[in-house]
Amino acid sequence: MKDRHSAGGMGYLRKNWRRSCRLFGFAHCALIMVFFLAACGYSIQGKANLPFRTVSIGKIFNKTFEPRLEDKMQDALVEELLKNGFTLVQNSEYRIEGVIKVFQMKVFAEKNNVAVEYEVDIKGDFKLIGPDGKSKKLASEGIFIVSFLSTETLNVVMANKEVAIEQALRDFSTEIVASIIYT
Repeated sequence: MKDRHSAGGMGYLRKNWRRSCRLFGFAHCALIMVFFLAACGYSIQGKANLPFRTVSIGKIFNKTFEPRLEDKMQDALVEELLKNGFTLVQNSEYRIEGVIKVFQMKVFAEKNNVAVEYEVDIKGDFKLIGPDGKSKKLASEGIFIVSFLSTETLNVVMANKEVAIEQALRDFSTEIVASIIYT
């Protein structure tokens, strides 16, 4: 049997030292991540933490030339509110209203003088109206941009545009609901 001071014993100590350093480094990184996430303000929200539980969706106006944006926005808002634990009640004390002010579909990139990438921009103002009649801006002046690639025929471009619109409105709804929960 070799003693601790022989070559075999030193190899054993070096191996344990490396393992200890790796374990310490991992624990140190994990601790930093915990403090970082705590400092960023993220937390898990349950129904008990919601500022209120019921809400209604009031008028959503579409000031753009793109048809049915208000209907798609209402659908996206309903989905996001339900996903986050709110109950939709027609005569709730709290009501969300808003205006979709800007809709643009721009060519983002061209190849051989043919548009290959497009960008959909949606901008609007939404507010939460409380029981006292006071309103609070939600996701103020939000701009939501979704891009998509398409080198296909016009009907494929239009189908991709619809998907991009729905994604932008879902993103907008997520911001609106987050601004209710986290303020």
